[in-house]
Amino acid sequence: MADGRDFRGDMQRIGGLVQEIESIADPVTRAATKDLVQSLMDLHSAALEKALDIVAEAGEPGMNIIDRLGRDSLVSSVLILYGLHPEDLETRVVKAVDKVRPQLRKQGCEVELLGVNDGAIRLRVETGSHTCGSTSKTVQAILEGVMYDAAPDLTSLVIEGFEEKPASGFVALDKLMAGPAGSPAAAD
Repeated sequence: MADGRDFRGDMQRIGGLVQEIESIADPVTRAATKDLVQSLMDLHSAALEKALDIVAEAGEPGMNIIDRLGRDSLVSSVLILYGLHPEDLETRVVKAVDKVRPQLRKQGCEVELLGVNDGAIRLRVETGSHTCGSTSKTVQAILEGVMYDAAPDLTSLVIEGFEEKPASGFVALDKLMAGPAGSPAAAD
């Protein structure tokens, strides 16, 4: 079954094929190919929407099925692609942030959703005073993965809080020896 499919990989492959279509030299062939792809997308969209309508007509049991479909990673991604996901972007992002919080706390970090605006997601990460650079990179990778999985339709992702911080209270000797303007301190 298609459960183990790599949606991101599939989307990259599709993106590559779209670029190939764009590079077709013959404008008539390029236009016909684009029209074929768009017609297939329109047909699939209409069929999926009708299927969801039929399932929804079953009342609460049908809505439970639609919710389950929205939680399946592959089906969810396809529903997003066609604009048919049962949850809007902000709801999916909020749930993803809530789901990843415990994992980030184990890394000594907290995450805050600053906003979702027209597909742009802004997060802020508070790292602990003893968080090293590799932990910061791990946390950033975790957040990016979670956000792109939950919201492949996002337009941008900004994660604040990974600015350079001193890793510890260590101060280099040359900094201690420098005077107020950075010149060596006068010897007593």
